[in-house]
Amino acid sequence: MPENFILFAQHGWADTNQAMMTLAEQLAGENAQIVAPCLNYAMTWLRMAPLIDQVDALATATLARQPELPLRIVGHSMGGLIWLEVLSRHPEWWQRVEFLVLVGSPVGGADLGRLLDPLQVGVGVAADLGRDRRSLAARIAAAVNTLAIAGDVDGGSDGTITVESTRVPYAQFVCLGGINHAALRCHPRVVEQIQQFWGGSRLSEPMVSHPLVEDLRRIPGMTDAHRRDFARAAPWHTFSDGSSLRLWRSPLGIYHVFLASAAGDCLYSGYVGWMHTGEMWSALKGLRADAQLAEGG
Repeated sequence: MPENFILFAQHGWADTNQAMMTLAEQLAGENAQIVAPCLNYAMTWLRMAPLIDQVDALATATLARQPELPLRIVGHSMGGLIWLEVLSRHPEWWQRVEFLVLVGSPVGGADLGRLLDPLQVGVGVAADLGRDRRSLAARIAAAVNTLAIAGDVDGGSDGTITVESTRVPYAQFVCLGGINHAALRCHPRVVEQIQQFWGGSRLSEPMVSHPLVEDLRRIPGMTDAHRRDFARAAPWHTFSDGSSLRLWRSPLGIYHVFLASAAGDCLYSGYVGWMHTGEMWSALKGLRADAQLAEGG
């Protein structure tokens, strides 16, 4: 029986392709060509650019040999980020991509990366993992059927990547409780969700953020954060729709910013480091002033 699609499965940081090959084999069945490159383990600790080039070259050669076959892409963690970068180089491929699945990928920037490289001066792969690629991902997800899968073991992260950082505008989104970052690579529930997505099931409505979420994310130094401290935050300003900004300052003096819905649910959580505190206050006061002006007060 002829192959009916090419399945690219990409592992991430500090990993090999073993688990992703297992995932791909469970997904592909008998009628797909699996491409699951094993990147140099040591190189995944350095910078992403050589890894992106490597995957790009392999994909380019594969597609040239199979010009008629559609693509399906699954990337775990940094593997999803690598594929976002590869696809950004090749918009001509987008119409061939049937499905893009990002599994535990810190599209909004890994907070661990920001902590290790707060000035984004290039401390190994941390600088690349800390980068916010949400606008890039949104452009792709607006054109390609995209699913983002997150794990949640502690009310806000998979133990490594925050749930907040995995959300992608225009993509469907699934959060799987009780599954940690490593287990997401080939967990049966992940396989089930991907199969349902490929089968045409609507797992969620495409994500559309509250307008204020995008305003908050544009604040210099703002990093998607865990929601664990939401209950500690104090209201700072309430908007006409009932949503509110809440602030909490950690014992280390780091400000955490939360957006709450009118019902009191957390819509966004982020933090800024010391060097961006002044810019944070300026931006928040600007948002409040704009809202008061729009509300006539």
